[in-house]
Amino acid sequence: MFDDVAANYDLTNDVLSLGQDRRWRKEVAKAVDARPGQKVLDLAAGTGTSSLPFATAGAYVVPCDFSLGMLREGKKRHAWLPLTAGDATRLPFRDGVFDAVTISFGLRNVQDTDAALRELYRVTRPGGRVVICEFSHPTWAPFRTVYEEYLMRALPPVARAVSSNPDAYVYLAESIRSWPDQPALARRLQQAGWSKVAWRNLTGGIVALHRGTKAA
Repeated sequence: MFDDVAANYDLTNDVLSLGQDRRWRKEVAKAVDARPGQKVLDLAAGTGTSSLPFATAGAYVVPCDFSLGMLREGKKRHAWLPLTAGDATRLPFRDGVFDAVTISFGLRNVQDTDAALRELYRVTRPGGRVVICEFSHPTWAPFRTVYEEYLMRALPPVARAVSSNPDAYVYLAESIRSWPDQPALARRLQQAGWSKVAWRNLTGGIVALHRGTKAA
């Protein structure tokens, strides 16, 4: 599915989020707080666009994705990035390699969420951190109703206008509605071994930024 939307993926996300995805990714970059010389894993990196802020900060970033189509598109745009194919539930990295691991808008699409959280934990060094940016559930009930109406009614026709595979975005809308809320995802992080788990809402809870630490 993601291979089919790779060419227009970044543009489609920008249009469907009304430009909010740029702000969300800036918040991810702040939360990850990549430093020169640190190693950062950017999981579900797609074309590698999300990895650029970490590289700009001086970190060694590894963009990793399951979709070969996304990686091929990313290689055309950012040939210098070490784009890596990998399954989130069986990452091709040694234990304790990364200072920070992050995944934006990708955890929801992994078949075994808990296995992915455990793998992120495994490849993070003691004292390292995780940042997860994912669609969530608006906290104000009237806004939540409007948002869900947009997802199921407005999103598909907009996707048809700008995406190479609009049916994929119907699936994405459904997956957002069925995704765990903020406290539920926090509990799953804790069950995977992460400590100091916390989250904050962006855009009224449309997106939530979860953070955690691997105990030293």
